[in-house]
Amino acid sequence: MTRSFTLALLFLVALVPVLSQPAQRTISFRIIVVESQDAAERILVRLRSGENFVALAAEVSSDPSASNGGLVGPLPASDLRPQIRSALDGLRSGELSAVIQLPTGFGIVKLVPNTDVANIGTAATTNGGPSVMVSVPTDLSAAGSVRYVADVSGYVETVLALRNVKMTIDDSQNLAKFCEVRKQLVASAQKLVQETLLSAKGAPSLAPIDRAQAYVLQSQLQAFRGDMAPAIAALQQAGKIADAEVPALRLQLVEALGVAHLHKAEQDNGLYEGPGELDLLPPRQGLRFTKTADLTAAIQYFTRYLAEVPDEYEVRWLLNIAHMYAGTYPARVPKAQLIPPTAFASSERIGRFVDVADRAGLHSVSLSGGVIVDDFDGDGRLDVVVSSIDSCAPLRFFRRTEDGRFAEQGSRAGLSDQLGGLNILQTDYDNDGFLDILVLRGAWETPQRKSLLHNNGDGTFTDVTASSGLASVITGTQAAVWVDIDNDGFLDLFVGNENGAAQLFHNRGDGTFEDIAAKAGVNRRGFTKGVAAADYDNDGWPDLYVSNLGGTNFLYRNNRNGTFTELGRGAGVPGPGQGFPTWFFDYDNDGYQDLFVGSFVTSVDEAARAYLHLPRNGQTLKLYRNLHDGSFQDVTRDAGLDKSLMVMGSNFGDIDNDGFLDMYLGTGNPSYASLVPSLLLRNSPHGGGRAFVDVTASSGTGELHKGHGVAFADLDRDGDEDLVFEVGGATPGDAHALRLFENPGNGNDWITLKLVGVKTNRAAIGARITVTVEGASGVRSIHRSVSSGGSFGASPLEQHVGLGAGARRVDVDIWWPTSNTRQRFSDVGKNRFLEITEFATEPHTLDRPPLPFPR
Repeated sequence: MTRSFTLALLFLVALVPVLSQPAQRTISFRIIVVESQDAAERILVRLRSGENFVALAAEVSSDPSASNGGLVGPLPASDLRPQIRSALDGLRSGELSAVIQLPTGFGIVKLVPNTDVANIGTAATTNGGPSVMVSVPTDLSAAGSVRYVADVSGYVETVLALRNVKMTIDDSQNLAKFCEVRKQLVASAQKLVQETLLSAKGAPSLAPIDRAQAYVLQSQLQAFRGDMAPAIAALQQAGKIADAEVPALRLQLVEALGVAHLHKAEQDNGLYEGPGELDLLPPRQGLRFTKTADLTAAIQYFTRYLAEVPDEYEVRWLLNIAHMYAGTYPARVPKAQLIPPTAFASSERIGRFVDVADRAGLHSVSLSGGVIVDDFDGDGRLDVVVSSIDSCAPLRFFRRTEDGRFAEQGSRAGLSDQLGGLNILQTDYDNDGFLDILVLRGAWETPQRKSLLHNNGDGTFTDVTASSGLASVITGTQAAVWVDIDNDGFLDLFVGNENGAAQLFHNRGDGTFEDIAAKAGVNRRGFTKGVAAADYDNDGWPDLYVSNLGGTNFLYRNNRNGTFTELGRGAGVPGPGQGFPTWFFDYDNDGYQDLFVGSFVTSVDEAARAYLHLPRNGQTLKLYRNLHDGSFQDVTRDAGLDKSLMVMGSNFGDIDNDGFLDMYLGTGNPSYASLVPSLLLRNSPHGGGRAFVDVTASSGTGELHKGHGVAFADLDRDGDEDLVFEVGGATPGDAHALRLFENPGNGNDWITLKLVGVKTNRAAIGARITVTVEGASGVRSIHRSVSSGGSFGASPLEQHVGLGAGARRVDVDIWWPTSNTRQRFSDVGKNRFLEITEFATEPHTLDRPPLPFPR
């Protein structure tokens, strides 16, 4: 969802805004979306030879409409993306379009009469459930007036090439082979571009726009690697052609040059490998870049652009960022373009977090990836595991040592051949008392295998993916959740995919899994970016939620017989239409699981509008409050979350130990123009636990670069949760150091509970906790459900519970779902670590001495 300079995206169409709207008409069509142009062309051949569109859509389409045979509409044609409108124009009923490109892949549409969708709201789907497609999927939508971010990164071009590489199933299973293929891609593409440029010099009849595009493509491929000087030179060549012969491209190239110079200035000043406070928004007074040549150039290009289009908020935002880096904000920003300091101010203060990753030994510079914080060796100290989307980068395993520092032991742990992985999560799938690791790959790019890594209990891991049955189908995914769907004491695995149906792997209890998604009724298709599990109706059986990037989300209620019923729209949780991370949590402490869904609107313009308090155009975050009757209420606006953001990695925890859950939202997308701060949102005690306040500025956590895995964890065992934040973009030119933000402390009381299942799964995932505390403000209850938190980044399975101020008496109740038994422990004390085993009559105190970060 960027304005890309790629040849395949038709340069002019992608960059030049649509200035007029077509006449209103109602239209219906069927659509199939697959991940590569080559796959789409093969599908088109099959359709033209007479194969059934409905059956093929259900079989292969990644669009959420697949469950309804690809059917979309009826709706106004003006609600559709320009590519869809153009493809449908001129078609007669029953005719097929050529292959068209969409943000999530390549599509084929077929015009159908509106009468075909008269019963769209109740039509049966391929798996027997109700249809959920009652409106246009967002990835097909014109999306109002959202201005998507200009793409300067080369990522789109690289992914298009990767998707068209012919690889066997065996090659797709081979991580080292995939690494080699990816390394060869950019070199091959660069050679092709150079040949194109040479041809352009010898072919004066070649259209100016084609010559300009060749230089732009060359720039994109160089920017992908992070070689910004030649990337800038190529853009300048394209700019000369545009100035003389292609005026429609001129301003777009002016902005691109500003972005490229800004990114080079960041590189030259060390913001990626050694981040300090300069890439936190807003930066502290007195900080500035020391190398300023490219920064000055960026300011000049942005100023030149705004002289012609003064109300362009994306460029205005970037101009302000550039002046912050230069130390000339706000004084030197033209008044008409200034985003005032008051726009970034926090209305509440919780103390300032400080990045201590470097001195703690957490040296990790990587692309976008996942993070797990948990105790993998049973020594009571929390370890850190990080992954990277880079198909050649191994997992990194940081073990916490007795001196308080982290030591990287990935090779010693047997993880050096585990390459790539956009997301990772932990569990104890075989109930042996040691936490295992699941690696998810292929999201945004092309199908790759998962890895299930068995913890051997001796500091090493063994890849058991093939023997467990999880390697049977290759998918592209970053979304999975461990959950015991049938309460048999063994954790099952639900996976949401981008290029196929969802998977539900039932744990047989012998180390192997069987995919029962179709039988369970949870195999709908969607471009899935997040999944979550919790018992939202308090019947003792876990339910599932699926967040899709485009279209309606799915809520699967557990029928307690191995099947699920989809209730998303009926239960009031259809999602933002552009969904990404999601989780269940009891944000208001009423004993029922509520639901958060992040939106992914890749627009710097929308972010700037939010800070300037201007009307938004994009879809908002969604917070759904559980109404205790099986339905939810959209309380987004009342909770202060009515924001249109590009949310990626994110999670929740209690940053101030007040007993109410807060959240940290990582933001970004591949473009180097996406310099939007991640957000720390406090569940404000002044709002009674029902409203969130932005405390990013006062806490010093507003990292401007790409935010991915997030974990809340008390790493130093001092009684408050620190933030571990995996930062990095999707390209080698956007690799970034990991952040560890140390919590400054707050004075409130707390308790940390480690649950151990006996009949329930050993990791206690899904167990329910109620802590009743008598404190300064009276008696209240605090509710938790054991999980690793959000759907992109994993916090420890031990549950840290803030108690507020002046706790005098603390009681703990546990509900174990498999045995359906309850424990109550009275007056357990505060500010301590307890282990509670299922069926035990007393809690066990854990020795967890403070482990401060080295100074």
